[in-house]
Amino acid sequence: MKVRLGELAKGQAGVIVAVSAADDSLTRRFMEMGLLEGCRIELVHAAPFTGDPIAVRARGALIALRRREANQIEVEV
Repeated sequence: MKVRLGELAKGQAGVIVAVSAADDSLTRRFMEMGLLEGCRIELVHAAPFTGDPIAVRARGALIALRRREANQIEVEV
């Protein structure tokens, strides 16, 4: 099942299948953080109340993202 990264529930994991950022600088930023197709990713924390930002674990690193940024990454659960 494919979902957006920002739609995952806490503790849910999957593999990145597509990065569809409209802005090239954001795509480059994702690449620099190691958020590439084929990378295993897990949502480990969402801020209370609004749920923004979220924290994901990818390649052993803990990365904070805004939900609107995370929604540009498609994940196979």
